[in-house]
Amino acid sequence: MNNPLLEKFKTPFNTIPFEEIKLEHYKPAIEKAIELGKNDIEKIKNNPAVPDFKNTIETLERSGRQLELVSSVFFNLNGCETSDEMQQIAQEVSPALTAYADDILMDDELFKKIKQVYETTDKTKLNTEQKMLLEKTYKSFVRNGANLNDTDKNTLKEINTRLSVLGLTFGENLLKDSNQLELLITDKKDLAGLPEGIVEAARMTAEEKGKKEGWLFTLDYPLYLPFMMYSEVRELRQQLYMAFNSRAFKANEYNNEKIVIEITELRHKRAALLGYTSHADSVLEERMAETPEKVYKLLDELLQFAKPVAVDELKEIQELSTKLGGPNPIERWDFSYYSEKLKNEKFAINDELLKPYFQLEKVVDGVFKTAEKLYGITFEKRDDIQKYNKDVITYQVKDENGKHLAIFYADFFPRPSKRNGAWMTAFAGQNKYDGAEQRPLISIVCNFTKPTSTTPSLLTFEEVTTLFHEFGHALHGMLANGYYESLSGTSVFWDFVELPSQLMENWCYEKECLDLFANHYKTNEPIPIELVQKIKDSANFLSGYQTVRQVGLGKLDMAWHTITDKPLTSVADFEAAATRETDLFPPLKGINTSCAFSHIFHGGYSAGYYSYKWAEVLEADTFEFFLETGVFNKETANKFKENILSKGGSEHPMQLYKKFRGQEPSTRSLLKKSGLLKN
Repeated sequence: MNNPLLEKFKTPFNTIPFEEIKLEHYKPAIEKAIELGKNDIEKIKNNPAVPDFKNTIETLERSGRQLELVSSVFFNLNGCETSDEMQQIAQEVSPALTAYADDILMDDELFKKIKQVYETTDKTKLNTEQKMLLEKTYKSFVRNGANLNDTDKNTLKEINTRLSVLGLTFGENLLKDSNQLELLITDKKDLAGLPEGIVEAARMTAEEKGKKEGWLFTLDYPLYLPFMMYSEVRELRQQLYMAFNSRAFKANEYNNEKIVIEITELRHKRAALLGYTSHADSVLEERMAETPEKVYKLLDELLQFAKPVAVDELKEIQELSTKLGGPNPIERWDFSYYSEKLKNEKFAINDELLKPYFQLEKVVDGVFKTAEKLYGITFEKRDDIQKYNKDVITYQVKDENGKHLAIFYADFFPRPSKRNGAWMTAFAGQNKYDGAEQRPLISIVCNFTKPTSTTPSLLTFEEVTTLFHEFGHALHGMLANGYYESLSGTSVFWDFVELPSQLMENWCYEKECLDLFANHYKTNEPIPIELVQKIKDSANFLSGYQTVRQVGLGKLDMAWHTITDKPLTSVADFEAAATRETDLFPPLKGINTSCAFSHIFHGGYSAGYYSYKWAEVLEADTFEFFLETGVFNKETANKFKENILSKGGSEHPMQLYKKFRGQEPSTRSLLKKSGLLKN
């Protein structure tokens, strides 16, 4: 059969021929690509020449490229355009892919050559990027079992295979459980308090799902979050809250409790086999944080400043609820509702006031203009690039001289085949092999409010910052300028990867940036200066509460991954103990975070969720520099592009950061910016 995934793409910029790819192409393409990858490895092993950097390390770096392409296409679509059939293929191919990687990383003959190169190469003759590749290659083999005996290697392979299947199952359970939980409102009075746009979106959702009458609220963020913020019907807020926070935790076929425990146990067993005290110790060896102790030090320091502020914030919300004749004490499902009222009372600002100024198309144009002012890059919409869903928009990215930089895919709206949340990814990376440059195919995936028959897609301010956040990741990919693909773009230490994304959020609060795109969707009037000031004034609203929440998630992640023996408690009991000091509400039965914590049990954030706060320290220090020189200062932006965005993982992140900033960061900048530390 002709398989487009295995043929040379006859598409503009070598983009993915999505419209030609069928479900039946994936498995044969992956199997064939595995075979080709194995052939690449055999050529390295059978090369009679003395092993050196070029014929071993560099050749290994370039092996299995077909497999990398095919699997990135498949797994990216499994996250944003999935189906039962696709999930079945994922379950079938994942063990084979894990086995392929394990066979390479535990190949004695191959490792012998790598070790020889590592020990005999004159590193003074290598450039910085080559040194990093050599170091990373050698360490990746050691960290993945190359030095183990045959029995332990087989055990490790079994663990890795099982973990790959469990991670997929965790994600599938979460998606399926989320999709089946819906709130259908048939009585108009139960819509009390909800903004007109949300009501219209809920009606449209009901129609899409075949409901002739009523308004359907799902657990997708664009419907769930506004419902919790605005619905005056407390019982329905409670119902939806319990549904959202019990995802994959109920007594049904999608329950993730056993999976969480098994993943945790296997990760610990794997770490112990490789000589580490815990999974966290193993992971953090390749992070800026280095050890669990340093992670806890950061989280504890932030908690020390944030918790007293959070307690006062909660007290203020309770006082408002009492004043308005609301519940005392407020419960978890009351928090968003009364905090939104408090925000409105304190700053006379809310999402409904701001949304008319944040039409999606204009915000997208604004983020493009921001990138152009900072880095000189431009975006041109292209209709000749194939896409995987009609909602996707494609752009060509060019540098200031009109040279091609990247293809950018934007996928903005929720659908049942897409998981919740927002993320950036790449269908193909960047490299400079053989005198030719492969430019990347970058994508961001979001779940924003859909346009209705009467209103365009209007974003909440949080959605605006989400778009800027993911676009920051995209810039890291699009501006990549390395030689080796595995060190290019976002291929950096995990606690460094959030710096470009979190940094971009800062521009959303600056008048110079808002003036580029924040115009009323009906009148085209620019956002009033008073509203801009209110956005800035309210930037730290609930910063104590939000910091405690993030610290709590970081500590929960670390708790699961620093256990050194089998957890004897249930998931619920373990979580309750781990989050006791950061939970600002009394314990509540029936809800659970761990069973839906896809970042750490399905994504790549295990023992790494702290990295959001770690990167915020870097980001606050970085933006302080921009504020000193001007938010659109070309010299500062160019310094950031040259030392951070274009360099990827070609050098240790702290070295790159110091080249940009001239100093190491401290938590002081973040605490000041968050309003948790007064001058």
